[in-house]
Amino acid sequence: MPIDATQPYDADNIFAKILRGEIPCKQVYRDEWSLAFHDINPQAPTHILVIPTGAYVSWDDFSARGHVARDAGLVAPGYRLLANIGQHGHQEVPHLHVHLFGGRQMGQMLPR
Repeated sequence: MPIDATQPYDADNIFAKILRGEIPCKQVYRDEWSLAFHDINPQAPTHILVIPTGAYVSWDDFSARGHVARDAGLVAPGYRLLANIGQHGHQEVPHLHVHLFGGRQMGQMLPR
């Protein structure tokens, strides 16, 4: 069910629980700013979720607090990043996250 990204951060969301180690994940990368792990319902051969370690609901929330993105250093023949934000974007977890898809031809994202 899509969430309202303008609401306050919910510290009991699934990604917050993963960050605290209450729910296990298949970790790919972690540092003081972010955690990357395999999606439990992959939509492509490579489907990684990347989440900030801070309590952010959306890009607006992240940007409003004065943070800037860092270069991830990803080297691949092609990939797609997707962030669902708010109800119209069908965001289901109230924690900023990006889906990283790869490993196959992605095709057109939206119909023309």
